[in-house]
This record gives sequence, structure tokens and C-alpha cells, in this order.
Amino acid sequence: MNEYFISGDIGGTKTLLQAAELKDGNIRVRCERRYESSAYSSFSDMLRDFMNEVSTLDIDGNPVSACFAVAGPIARQEVALTNLPWVMNSAALSPEFSIPKVKLINDFAAVASGVGILQENDLMTLQAGQCHAGRMRVVLGAGTGMGVAWLAWQDGDYSSLPSEAGHIDFAPANELQDRLLHHLRKRLGHVSVERILSGPGLTNVFRFLQEESDDSRERIPMQLEEDDAARISDLAFNQKHPLAVKAMDLFVEVYGAYAGDLALVGLCRGGVYVAGGIAPKIIDKLREGTFMKAFCDKGRFSGLMEEIPVHVVMNPKVGLLGAAEEARRMLDEV
Repeated sequence: MNEYFISGDIGGTKTLLQAAELKDGNIRVRCERRYESSAYSSFSDMLRDFMNEVSTLDIDGNPVSACFAVAGPIARQEVALTNLPWVMNSAALSPEFSIPKVKLINDFAAVASGVGILQENDLMTLQAGQCHAGRMRVVLGAGTGMGVAWLAWQDGDYSSLPSEAGHIDFAPANELQDRLLHHLRKRLGHVSVERILSGPGLTNVFRFLQEESDDSRERIPMQLEEDDAARISDLAFNQKHPLAVKAMDLFVEVYGAYAGDLALVGLCRGGVYVAGGIAPKIIDKLREGTFMKAFCDKGRFSGLMEEIPVHVVMNPKVGLLGAAEEARRMLDEV
């Protein structure tokens, strides 16, 4: 009998779920669906819909294992999602859906695992650098939030290490960023990197620039949603609105500087991988040079920064790939 397993990449905006079979060492995807996360009051409701659909296929029995990549800190296999009012617990999900082995992993730990099995055309290189085999890597990405994970070389392969580095303090690099920090601190108190580098973060940047502008022609009389990144991107790229263009430039500058900070922290000679939902959509902007200039602008360490490979992950399913790989490995543990 074929063994089948479930995997998922669960984010604040969207969730991808997949059912796949393992037969004679080969994996065959049988069902894959995308869901709007906010449309469900709990993950169990969403998974139940998915499992009902899978039950209509000619697959025997229940899944043997399941791995779900989740946006939030996991403790004792339980997580309260950062950007959703959900609580997930692997020990509860296992009997509820009759899955012998269920595992929760950090969403960017899954992205980091997925990086290792990407194809060459899944990456866009911003800086070739000099890749050192077996050296530390870092994966980061702005989307609904800011995710970060490390890849450390252990026992002949990379192991992913989750983090909550998106919630460290924002460090401004120039006077404009100083004023952005002051503006956000008055409104939010603590200002983490995620308050700038995310969909809601881009919206925060645009609001700040609107308030700071003394040119009434630049101000747009519109009600902004909490995460209006898509509308601001349209204003910048398609309508060439000067304030939206400036917001995007500032966003990319902060993004590059932060990626460089992480590369320095981990001395990531194995490479920096920029993932998340936003980067592929603004790839042309990332390639203009502002991102890499900020990345390398580290004073006495600028020369070292120019040696570190930097890639943008263009495959939107990299987190699902990592979760599926973990679920496949779990088959041997059951």
C-alpha cells in the first residue's frame, strides 16, 4: 500500500495544503489547495475541508504523517499564530484527524529547508559573491510579517534553525530612517524590524512619508488598510506616484541593510536567501542597486559583505516544499 502524507505552509494571509503519496521512493502530489487564512476561525476547520476533498480521491486509508509550517514561535508543539487568532497543537490534531504523527515547525525553518531542494531557476542572484560550502546561511523574507531562519551545517548536511529575528529592534541608518523610527515609536511604542519590513510595514512607511510631506500634491486622500502594500506597489510601479516610489525606495533600503545585518551576525558565507511574498513582486526594484548598496554598507566590513552571495527566492512554494520534505522524513519514524 502507498503511504501518503500531508504538508502545509500556514501564513497570516494564505495557507497552502498538500497531500502526496510515496511509492517506491517517488513522491506524487495528489492534491494541493490554497486557502485564505482569515476565512477560517481555526486551522482545524480549514484542514477538515481539505481532508474532505482528499477523501474523494482514490487514496487508501489515512495519512501516515503531517508537517505544518506555521508563522509563530512554537513551544512544546503548540503555537499561537502571530498574525491569526489561531492556536495549533500537534497532540490535539493527531487524534482529531487520525494522523499518527503530526509535527509543527516554524514557517521560515520550512523555507530554509526548502531552499536546499530548489532548482537553479527558482533563484534570482543579486550578488554572486564567493560561496563557501558548508558555511552558515540565512533565509529571511517579508510578507504578512518578517520571517528569519538560519541554516547550519551539521553531520554533512544543512539543518534549519528557527528564530524570531523579525521582532528585533529596528536600527535606522540615516536621518530619514531616524525620523521614521521616531514617527513609529510615538504610535507603536516598541518598533521592531517587522513594523517596516512587511506588508503592513510598507503601509507604515507610506503613511509616514505622507505625514512628513509638505507638498499637498503628493498626499493621496485615501483610507489605508492595515496592509495596503498591494495598492502602494501599484501606485509606485504603475502610476509612478512620487510618494509611493519614495516609500518603496525606503522599504528596499531598510530591507538591504537588515539582510546585511543578519549576514554579519551569522557570518553567512554560505549565502543569504531573500524569500517571502513581497520580494518576487518587487524583484526589478531589488535589482536596481539600492538593496545591495545598503547590504554592503557596513563600514570596515564592506569588503566582506561584497563576498557574500545574495539570492532572491522566486518559487512561492518554497515553504511548502520544506514542510513536505519534513513530512516525508517522518514516514520513517512512524
